[in-house]
Amino acid sequence: MFDVLARIKELREARKWSVYKLAKLSGIPQSTIATWYQKNLYPPIDKLELLCDVFGISLSEFFSTGPEKSLTSEQLYLLENWNLLNCKEREAVLSVINAFLP
Repeated sequence: MFDVLARIKELREARKWSVYKLAKLSGIPQSTIATWYQKNLYPPIDKLELLCDVFGISLSEFFSTGPEKSLTSEQLYLLENWNLLNCKEREAVLSVINAFLP
């Protein structure tokens, strides 16, 4: 069974965010997020969508468990780190990539 709470924690920790920062960025009260963990409750889909927006991923990426197995280690590295970048940083990376393309 997919552990939604563990996935949220994984994504949050990858960005070195506290629960407080996640709450501020998502607009979800910190007490609500804490309650999910204390009572082992999964967030409702609307809250999960907010979290995905903050993490910069889609719901399908959130629940993805298999497709990355077909990627090379270099591709996986790029994708994992892409999700850690903010909008400006992503634009800069795309500019560099475009500079190398014919």
